Amino acid sequence: MSNPNLKFQPLAARLRPQSLDEYFGQSHLLGEGKPLRQALEKGRLHSMVFWGPPGVGKTTLAKLIADKADARIETLSAVTAGVKDIRAVAERAREAQESVGRRTVLFVDEVHRFNKSQQDAFLPLVEEGILTLIGATTENPSFELNNALLSRARVYVLKSLSLDELEQILFTALTHQERGLGELKQAISDEARSQILELADGDARQLLNYLEIASQLAEVESKQEIDAKIILQAVGEGVRRFDKKGEAFYDQISALHKSVRGSNPDAALYWLVRMLDGGCDPKYLARRIIRMANEDIGNADPKALRLALDACQTYERLGSPEGELALAQAVLYLSVAPKSNAVYLAFKEMQKVVHKHGSHEVPMHLRNAPTKLMKELDYGKNYRYAHDEKNAYAAGEAYLPEGVPEGPYYKPVGRGLEIKIAEKLSYLRQLDKKS
Repeated sequence: MSNPNLKFQPLAARLRPQSLDEYFGQSHLLGEGKPLRQALEKGRLHSMVFWGPPGVGKTTLAKLIADKADARIETLSAVTAGVKDIRAVAERAREAQESVGRRTVLFVDEVHRFNKSQQDAFLPLVEEGILTLIGATTENPSFELNNALLSRARVYVLKSLSLDELEQILFTALTHQERGLGELKQAISDEARSQILELADGDARQLLNYLEIASQLAEVESKQEIDAKIILQAVGEGVRRFDKKGEAFYDQISALHKSVRGSNPDAALYWLVRMLDGGCDPKYLARRIIRMANEDIGNADPKALRLALDACQTYERLGSPEGELALAQAVLYLSVAPKSNAVYLAFKEMQKVVHKHGSHEVPMHLRNAPTKLMKELDYGKNYRYAHDEKNAYAAGEAYLPEGVPEGPYYKPVGRGLEIKIAEKLSYLRQLDKKS
């Protein structure tokens, strides 16, 4: 290596792109005629937020943008920095602007970790042109960043790298004589190549870390080829990208729920396994499965709720991994069960009614009368005992307080058991009309 310091750097650091031409991925932003590319080519440096998963090049892109604009770059991590650090950067930016007329780009990694007051500290600096802010986040900026800050920065969504893009990075890592593994002259088997690309899960940094460890293992074992066995050793217990508190978490649970609601058992099972594979708490998944049975199936198939509860209890008794099979059974059953959100809709509608109409008193005929005084006050007077009526139904009897609209609120759908429920309710309403 012509630069002796390179050999001490991790492979991912050595292969960090030195120009936009070396940058892989994000073609939707950096391809010919795309928005960010156009802004860079025209020298229109502006504050921005990069939102995307780990290992897709957010930090690298910020540095390349600063280089392209011939600007100074300062870097802060929101995990460790505070308002004091922001002020220090601002002071150096002012000095550079006044002394040599050079702009400053401030790159803030994990910018979502800054609280409101810390984010507010950027506003005057950006407005006055003292610095250009580039923030990087794995979280949805809509939820994590102040509206005032978002209004002054353009959000660019960075995507996970495709297999083709990862393969180009892998090729560079294996062949580059100075910055890659070229000097080790190691080959990689086709099976190992496919394996490491899949296990990288769209993350270039993870790909290069796995490759570097695999190369070192092969060297120790005096192997000239990295095979699939070495890749598995290098990866160890690595799991798919999964953030237990972030955007990916909520996206995946949403996908699971919607796959069940959409009656697609294969997709529902995929998302369940993805979340389990990523380290999601199975007890959390069990609770969500119970919710799915209530919200999307309800009385169309009451057995669904029972099966979901049984799956939850089974997992609590067996634990992982045996209990996870019960969750899978429940998810598949819910996926193919008849769907109805009639209970969910009726409950939500009745909540609105209660909030709107306030606390009406219970009608006198529905009140209990356990004492003589209460009977004298007409508690329970004229109550009709349904079992003494024809069909065990007191046709025409009122059960809602005066002033509350009669509805109907519960409207069974034409699927599953709710077909029968709808027929029963229709018959009872006809009796009401005749009474």
